[in-house]
Amino acid sequence: MNFEDTTTWKVLGHAIHIAVRHGTHELIEECIRNYPELIRYEVEGLNLFKAAINHRQEKVFNLMYQISAHSLDTMAKVNGENALHLAANLAPYHRLRTVTGVALQMQRELLWFKEVDKFMEPAQRVSLNNEKKTPRMLFTDEHRQLLTDAQQWTQNTSSSSTVVAALLVTIAFAALFTVPGGNKDSDGQARFLTDAVFLLFVISDAIALFSSATSVLMFLSTLTHSSQEDFLYALPLRLTLGLISLFISVATTMVAFSATLVLVLRDKIQWIAVPVTLMACIPILLFLWLQYPLLLELVRATFGKNIFGQQNNLLLH
Repeated sequence: MNFEDTTTWKVLGHAIHIAVRHGTHELIEECIRNYPELIRYEVEGLNLFKAAINHRQEKVFNLMYQISAHSLDTMAKVNGENALHLAANLAPYHRLRTVTGVALQMQRELLWFKEVDKFMEPAQRVSLNNEKKTPRMLFTDEHRQLLTDAQQWTQNTSSSSTVVAALLVTIAFAALFTVPGGNKDSDGQARFLTDAVFLLFVISDAIALFSSATSVLMFLSTLTHSSQEDFLYALPLRLTLGLISLFISVATTMVAFSATLVLVLRDKIQWIAVPVTLMACIPILLFLWLQYPLLLELVRATFGKNIFGQQNNLLLH
Protein backbone atom coordinates (compact mmCIF):
# COMPACT_ATOMS: atom_id res chain seq x y z
CA MET A 1 0.00 0.00 0.00
CA ASN A 2 1.29 3.42 -0.91
CA PHE A 3 2.05 5.36 2.27
CA GLU A 4 0.91 8.59 0.60
CA ASP A 5 -2.62 7.23 0.29
CA THR A 6 -3.01 6.37 3.94
CA THR A 7 -4.79 8.33 6.63
CA THR A 8 -1.51 8.50 8.58
CA TRP A 9 0.12 10.44 5.73
CA LYS A 10 -2.74 12.92 5.53
CA VAL A 11 -3.29 13.40 9.27
CA LEU A 12 0.34 13.58 10.37
CA GLY A 13 1.35 15.58 7.31
CA HIS A 14 -1.29 18.18 8.02
CA ALA A 15 -0.35 18.19 11.72
CA ILE A 16 3.28 18.80 10.80
CA HIS A 17 2.41 21.90 8.77
CA ILE A 18 0.33 23.24 11.63
CA ALA A 19 3.32 22.59 13.90
CA VAL A 20 5.55 24.48 11.46
CA ARG A 21 3.29 27.51 11.67
CA HIS A 22 3.65 27.56 15.47
CA GLY A 23 7.29 26.46 15.61
CA THR A 24 6.65 23.19 17.47
CA HIS A 25 9.82 21.51 16.22
CA GLU A 26 9.74 18.74 18.87
CA LEU A 27 6.50 17.32 17.41
CA ILE A 28 7.87 17.50 13.88
CA GLU A 29 11.08 15.76 14.92
CA GLU A 30 9.18 12.91 16.59
CA CYS A 31 6.87 12.42 13.57
CA ILE A 32 9.76 12.32 11.10
CA ARG A 33 11.69 9.86 13.26
CA ASN A 34 8.79 7.40 13.03
CA TYR A 35 7.64 8.24 9.48
CA PRO A 36 10.59 9.65 7.47
CA GLU A 37 8.40 9.87 4.33
CA LEU A 38 6.59 12.83 5.93
CA ILE A 39 9.52 15.03 4.87
CA ARG A 40 8.04 14.96 1.36
CA TYR A 41 4.57 16.07 2.48
CA GLU A 42 3.48 19.33 0.84
CA VAL A 43 0.71 21.84 1.46
CA GLU A 44 0.00 24.23 -1.42
CA GLY A 45 3.32 23.31 -2.97
CA LEU A 46 5.36 24.01 0.17
CA ASN A 47 7.32 21.23 1.80
CA LEU A 48 8.35 21.22 5.44
CA PHE A 49 11.37 23.47 5.10
CA LYS A 50 9.87 25.94 2.64
CA ALA A 51 6.95 26.33 5.02
CA ALA A 52 9.47 26.98 7.81
CA ILE A 53 11.00 29.77 5.69
CA ASN A 54 7.59 31.20 4.95
CA HIS A 55 6.66 31.31 8.64
CA ARG A 56 10.19 32.24 9.82
CA GLN A 57 10.50 29.29 12.22
CA GLU A 58 14.25 28.79 12.51
CA LYS A 59 14.06 25.82 14.90
CA VAL A 60 11.96 23.93 12.36
CA PHE A 61 14.26 24.95 9.51
CA ASN A 62 17.26 23.69 11.51
CA LEU A 63 15.86 20.15 11.37
CA MET A 64 17.19 20.11 7.83
CA TYR A 65 20.71 19.81 9.28
CA GLN A 66 19.69 16.51 10.88
CA ILE A 67 18.79 14.96 7.53
CA SER A 68 21.43 13.21 5.43
CA ALA A 69 20.14 14.75 2.20
CA HIS A 70 18.91 18.32 2.66
CA SER A 71 15.38 18.64 1.31
CA LEU A 72 15.02 22.35 0.57
CA ASP A 73 14.15 21.54 -3.07
CA THR A 74 15.59 24.78 -4.44
CA MET A 75 14.60 24.13 -8.05
CA ALA A 76 10.83 23.86 -7.51
CA LYS A 77 8.72 27.00 -7.70
CA VAL A 78 5.36 27.87 -6.18
CA ASN A 79 3.52 30.69 -7.93
CA GLY A 80 6.74 31.49 -9.72
CA GLU A 81 8.79 31.81 -6.53
CA ASN A 82 11.61 29.55 -5.36
CA ALA A 83 12.85 29.10 -1.78
CA LEU A 84 14.97 32.26 -1.91
CA HIS A 85 11.97 34.29 -3.03
CA LEU A 86 10.15 33.02 0.06
CA ALA A 87 13.01 34.21 2.24
CA ALA A 88 12.93 37.58 0.43
CA ASN A 89 9.31 38.21 1.40
CA LEU A 90 8.68 40.21 4.56
CA ALA A 91 8.20 38.00 7.61
CA PRO A 92 4.78 37.76 9.26
CA TYR A 93 4.25 40.62 11.69
CA HIS A 94 4.02 38.39 14.76
CA ARG A 95 7.38 36.83 13.91
CA LEU A 96 9.02 40.22 13.43
CA ARG A 97 7.81 41.28 16.87
CA THR A 98 9.69 38.44 18.56
CA VAL A 99 12.83 40.59 18.20
CA THR A 100 13.29 43.84 20.16
CA GLY A 101 14.17 46.89 18.07
CA VAL A 102 13.54 47.55 14.38
CA ALA A 103 17.27 47.35 13.60
CA LEU A 104 17.46 43.80 14.94
CA GLN A 105 14.30 42.88 13.04
CA MET A 106 16.07 43.97 9.88
CA GLN A 107 19.10 41.93 10.89
CA ARG A 108 16.96 38.83 11.44
CA GLU A 109 15.47 39.17 7.95
CA LEU A 110 18.95 39.49 6.43
CA LEU A 111 20.11 36.41 8.34
CA TRP A 112 17.23 34.38 6.90
CA PHE A 113 17.97 35.55 3.36
CA LYS A 114 21.70 34.77 3.70
CA GLU A 115 21.03 31.34 5.19
CA VAL A 116 18.64 30.21 2.44
CA ASP A 117 20.99 31.67 -0.16
CA LYS A 118 23.65 29.13 0.90
CA PHE A 119 21.53 26.28 -0.49
CA MET A 120 20.70 27.90 -3.82
CA GLU A 121 22.27 27.21 -7.19
CA PRO A 122 23.73 30.28 -8.94
CA ALA A 123 20.95 30.24 -11.53
CA GLN A 124 18.29 30.21 -8.81
CA ARG A 125 19.74 33.30 -7.14
CA VAL A 126 18.86 35.34 -10.22
CA SER A 127 15.65 33.50 -11.07
CA LEU A 128 12.65 35.72 -11.82
CA ASN A 129 9.25 35.32 -10.21
CA ASN A 130 5.91 36.14 -11.84
CA GLU A 131 6.58 39.85 -11.25
CA LYS A 132 9.95 39.60 -13.03
CA LYS A 133 11.90 40.12 -9.82
CA THR A 134 14.99 38.29 -8.62
CA PRO A 135 15.12 37.30 -4.93
CA ARG A 136 17.43 40.24 -4.16
CA MET A 137 15.13 42.69 -5.93
CA LEU A 138 12.13 41.25 -4.09
CA PHE A 139 13.94 41.51 -0.75
CA THR A 140 14.74 45.18 -1.36
CA ASP A 141 11.15 45.99 -2.33
CA GLU A 142 9.56 44.00 0.49
CA HIS A 143 11.84 45.46 3.16
CA ARG A 144 11.96 49.05 1.96
CA GLN A 145 9.73 50.35 4.78
CA LEU A 146 11.40 48.17 7.39
CA LEU A 147 14.80 49.49 6.32
CA THR A 148 13.56 53.09 6.56
CA ASP A 149 12.13 52.42 10.03
CA ALA A 150 15.35 50.69 11.10
CA GLN A 151 17.47 53.61 9.91
CA GLN A 152 15.23 56.09 11.74
CA TRP A 153 15.23 53.96 14.91
CA THR A 154 19.03 53.68 14.82
CA GLN A 155 19.47 57.41 14.31
CA ASN A 156 17.08 58.30 17.14
CA THR A 157 18.70 55.82 19.53
CA SER A 158 22.21 56.90 18.64
CA SER A 159 21.44 60.63 18.77
CA SER A 160 19.83 60.53 22.21
CA SER A 161 22.55 58.24 23.58
CA THR A 162 25.28 60.47 22.12
CA VAL A 163 23.92 63.47 24.01
CA VAL A 164 24.05 61.55 27.32
CA ALA A 165 27.52 60.14 26.61
CA ALA A 166 28.86 63.58 25.62
CA LEU A 167 27.51 65.05 28.85
CA LEU A 168 29.27 62.33 30.85
CA VAL A 169 32.52 63.05 28.99
CA THR A 170 32.26 66.70 30.02
CA ILE A 171 31.52 65.86 33.65
CA ALA A 172 34.31 63.27 33.92
CA PHE A 173 36.86 65.54 32.24
CA ALA A 174 36.02 68.51 34.47
CA ALA A 175 36.10 66.38 37.63
CA LEU A 176 39.77 65.49 37.08
CA PHE A 177 40.75 69.17 37.27
CA THR A 178 38.54 70.01 40.24
CA VAL A 179 39.50 67.17 42.57
CA PRO A 180 37.58 66.85 45.86
CA GLY A 181 39.18 68.75 48.73
CA GLY A 182 41.24 70.91 46.40
CA ASN A 183 45.06 71.13 46.32
CA LYS A 184 47.65 71.96 48.94
CA ASP A 185 49.07 75.49 48.85
CA SER A 186 52.61 74.28 49.50
CA ASP A 187 53.20 71.91 46.56
CA GLY A 188 49.92 71.96 44.61
CA GLN A 189 49.25 68.27 45.15
CA ALA A 190 45.73 66.99 45.84
CA ARG A 191 44.80 67.25 49.53
CA PHE A 192 43.56 63.63 49.69
CA LEU A 193 46.29 62.17 47.44
CA THR A 194 47.24 59.38 49.86
CA ASP A 195 43.65 58.46 50.71
CA ALA A 196 42.31 55.14 49.38
CA VAL A 197 38.92 56.70 48.64
CA PHE A 198 40.63 59.37 46.53
CA LEU A 199 42.31 56.63 44.51
CA LEU A 200 38.87 55.09 43.95
CA PHE A 201 37.63 58.48 42.74
CA VAL A 202 40.50 58.88 40.26
CA ILE A 203 40.18 55.36 38.83
CA SER A 204 36.39 55.49 38.48
CA ASP A 205 36.47 58.97 36.95
CA ALA A 206 39.11 57.92 34.43
CA ILE A 207 37.09 54.84 33.44
CA ALA A 208 33.99 57.03 33.13
CA LEU A 209 35.87 59.41 30.81
CA PHE A 210 37.27 56.68 28.56
CA SER A 211 34.05 54.65 28.37
CA SER A 212 31.85 57.68 27.65
CA ALA A 213 34.25 58.83 24.92
CA THR A 214 34.13 55.32 23.44
CA SER A 215 30.33 55.41 23.60
CA VAL A 216 30.22 58.74 21.74
CA LEU A 217 32.44 57.37 18.96
CA MET A 218 30.39 54.17 18.62
CA PHE A 219 27.08 56.01 18.40
CA LEU A 220 28.44 58.61 15.98
CA SER A 221 29.69 55.83 13.69
CA THR A 222 26.16 54.40 13.45
CA LEU A 223 24.90 57.73 12.10
CA THR A 224 27.21 57.55 9.09
CA HIS A 225 26.65 53.87 8.20
CA SER A 226 23.09 52.61 7.82
CA SER A 227 22.89 50.76 4.49
CA GLN A 228 20.99 47.51 4.21
CA GLU A 229 24.02 45.24 4.68
CA ASP A 230 25.26 47.24 7.68
CA PHE A 231 22.34 45.93 9.71
CA LEU A 232 23.70 42.40 9.42
CA TYR A 233 26.73 42.79 11.73
CA ALA A 234 28.31 46.26 11.74
CA LEU A 235 25.46 48.31 13.23
CA PRO A 236 24.40 45.77 15.92
CA LEU A 237 28.05 45.51 17.01
CA ARG A 238 28.44 49.30 17.27
CA LEU A 239 25.15 49.72 19.10
CA THR A 240 26.15 46.96 21.53
CA LEU A 241 29.55 48.47 22.26
CA GLY A 242 27.99 51.92 22.55
CA LEU A 243 25.36 50.86 25.08
CA ILE A 244 27.80 48.76 27.13
CA SER A 245 30.26 51.67 27.22
CA LEU A 246 27.47 54.05 28.20
CA PHE A 247 26.40 51.76 31.05
CA ILE A 248 29.99 51.50 32.33
CA SER A 249 30.26 55.29 32.14
CA VAL A 250 27.06 55.82 34.13
CA ALA A 251 28.12 53.28 36.76
CA THR A 252 31.65 54.64 37.23
CA THR A 253 30.38 58.24 37.28
CA MET A 254 28.12 57.32 40.20
CA VAL A 255 31.08 55.66 41.94
CA ALA A 256 33.21 58.76 41.44
CA PHE A 257 30.42 61.00 42.73
CA SER A 258 29.95 58.80 45.81
CA ALA A 259 33.69 58.80 46.52
CA THR A 260 33.71 62.58 46.31
CA LEU A 261 30.92 62.96 48.84
CA VAL A 262 32.59 60.51 51.21
CA LEU A 263 35.90 62.41 51.01
CA VAL A 264 34.30 65.80 51.60
CA LEU A 265 31.74 64.92 54.27
CA ARG A 266 33.06 61.94 56.20
CA ASP A 267 34.81 64.05 58.86
CA LYS A 268 31.54 65.78 59.75
CA ILE A 269 28.96 63.14 58.76
CA GLN A 270 30.55 59.72 59.27
CA TRP A 271 27.49 57.70 58.32
CA ILE A 272 27.27 59.32 54.85
CA ALA A 273 28.92 56.40 52.99
CA VAL A 274 26.03 53.93 53.23
CA PRO A 275 23.13 56.14 52.04
CA VAL A 276 25.27 57.68 49.30
CA THR A 277 26.18 54.23 48.00
CA LEU A 278 22.53 53.16 48.02
CA MET A 279 21.42 56.30 46.17
CA ALA A 280 24.20 55.89 43.61
CA CYS A 281 22.81 52.45 42.77
CA ILE A 282 19.44 53.89 41.70
CA PRO A 283 20.54 55.35 38.31
CA ILE A 284 22.52 52.19 37.56
CA LEU A 285 19.54 49.94 38.29
CA LEU A 286 17.21 52.22 36.31
CA PHE A 287 19.53 52.03 33.31
CA LEU A 288 19.54 48.24 33.48
CA TRP A 289 15.77 48.05 33.91
CA LEU A 290 15.03 50.37 30.98
CA GLN A 291 17.71 49.16 28.56
CA TYR A 292 18.02 45.49 29.54
CA PRO A 293 15.67 44.00 26.88
CA LEU A 294 17.38 45.90 24.06
CA LEU A 295 20.88 45.31 25.41
CA LEU A 296 20.21 41.59 25.86
CA GLU A 297 18.95 41.26 22.28
CA LEU A 298 21.96 43.20 20.96
CA VAL A 299 24.45 41.05 22.88
CA ARG A 300 22.75 37.86 21.65
CA ALA A 301 22.66 39.11 18.07
CA THR A 302 26.30 40.24 18.16
CA PHE A 303 28.10 37.67 20.31
CA GLY A 304 25.55 34.88 20.69
CA LYS A 305 25.23 31.59 18.86
CA ASN A 306 23.99 31.63 15.28
CA ILE A 307 20.24 30.91 15.14
CA PHE A 308 20.86 28.48 12.27
CA GLY A 309 22.65 25.15 12.55
CA GLN A 310 22.32 21.60 13.82
CA GLN A 311 20.39 21.51 17.11
CA ASN A 312 21.35 17.98 18.20
CA ASN A 313 23.17 14.89 16.95
CA LEU A 314 20.03 12.86 16.20
CA LEU A 315 19.84 11.83 12.53
CA LEU A 316 16.23 11.96 11.36
CA HIS A 317 16.52 10.49 7.86
